[in-house]
Amino acid sequence: MTMSSTHQIDPSLSSAKPARRWRDIAILGGLFGLMLVGLIGLAAATGWEETWAQLMSLSMTQVLVLLCLSMVNYLFRGARWHMFANRLGLPTTLGQDLRHFLGGFAMTVTPGRVGELIRMRWLRRETGWSFERTAPLVLVDRAADLAAMAVILGVAISFSTAGIKGAIPVTLLAFSAAYVATRPTLLAWCVTRVYRATGLFPRLFAKVRRAADSLRSFTNPQILIFAALLGVIGWIAEGYAFHLLLVWMGADIGFWTAVAIFVFSTLAGGLTGAPGGVGGAEAAMVALLSLQGIPLEVSVPATLIIRVTTLWFAIAIGLVVFPIAERKSLRAE
Repeated sequence: MTMSSTHQIDPSLSSAKPARRWRDIAILGGLFGLMLVGLIGLAAATGWEETWAQLMSLSMTQVLVLLCLSMVNYLFRGARWHMFANRLGLPTTLGQDLRHFLGGFAMTVTPGRVGELIRMRWLRRETGWSFERTAPLVLVDRAADLAAMAVILGVAISFSTAGIKGAIPVTLLAFSAAYVATRPTLLAWCVTRVYRATGLFPRLFAKVRRAADSLRSFTNPQILIFAALLGVIGWIAEGYAFHLLLVWMGADIGFWTAVAIFVFSTLAGGLTGAPGGVGGAEAAMVALLSLQGIPLEVSVPATLIIRVTTLWFAIAIGLVVFPIAERKSLRAE
């Protein structure tokens, strides 16, 4: 065998990456387009003039404030990811962990956000740790988010003068999911039950069971409380951005009511399983704002802006950081 034949690259493999990249771009564009179509339809039903006037009423400074509050969320949660990585024993720096965490946002548009598991691939390349050893990071990170949002929603509902139908069940569901995801024995039992009931994906379920054992590193109450606190600060920042936006648009709504609507809509969108919660979150926001007496010419542009400055801003950051993280991980491999 010649040297050239040894290093010959399969053309199908070389074309796979560009194909996946274009597919991801198409999914991203399609989701953004669907969100716009839905909100534009509502705007058309209420009158373009009022909706457009509300959109144009915001100054660049106000938009930057909204983006900065979103960055507070991303950085606090990124710091939490770093804390979890250190707790697991990964030899990564803060810079590495922030790069992985922010770069993973590029895959938020995948169903159930499973694409964010790309962080595990970067960690494997840079540290040599297998998926089973790093998977607990994803589980405990999601659990911390659910716990933080459940706490915020519970407090917001308590202090808000307006009730949100379904808020209590969603809060309890989020707490339950967070609890299961941080209890190794209980999670392993649930995984076993699901596998026995379905008989599907035996290798995947086996990996999840092994990953569940590694969760014992995170059962320390102090670690979980501090992680939840970082998450609460991050999500409150975005809830505050939503409140500010509504006030700037002339809506008479209290802080805790705005926070409750934002967090509930984000959780409700996630429960639909749609990529990024697109569709469900927007529909919930507009509906709940309408129940508070906020006219559609305000609720529709407010929903559009807050989703662009939170979800889509995160995806934009991810798209910028993603190639950097990919390139650095390949160099370390």
